[in-house]
Amino acid sequence: RSGEMAKLTQLIDNEVFRAYATYATIVLLKMMLMSLITAYFRITRKAFANAEDTASFGKGENAKKYLRTDPDVERVRRGHLNDLENIVPFLGIGLLYALSGPELYTALLHFRIFVGARIAHTFAYLIPLPQPGRGLSWAVGYAVTISMAYKVLKTALYL
Repeated sequence: RSGEMAKLTQLIDNEVFRAYATYATIVLLKMMLMSLITAYFRITRKAFANAEDTASFGKGENAKKYLRTDPDVERVRRGHLNDLENIVPFLGIGLLYALSGPELYTALLHFRIFVGARIAHTFAYLIPLPQPGRGLSWAVGYAVTISMAYKVLKTALYL
């Protein structure tokens, strides 16, 4: 059946794809939560990046003092940026991996470890926990993505 596109119903019936969709959704929601946490820290620390965001705190020179960086806001932003750098590759590689026909158990192991590592990384960043906690959680998630990429390349080697 070479050359035929998979039907959407075939994907929905595929347990590995459903597992991928579940864990991709969890990690995307976690990443979206980082936007809300950033907003919370900006408001509570009164540290804004744009002049229009300071309008509710005053006008003119009075509002300018809220155009500043704050270490807590920047820490959350760095955590969010790290999510973008790691979750986006997981989404693409994880999808290809899910479509490459792995065993459900192995796929679940990859997806669960990745999501757990990203959640641990977020806590390590926000609390903050001492190193090597954050570094190890990052490395575990990164290794999972590399493992899935290796499986994809091994399965469909068109290099």
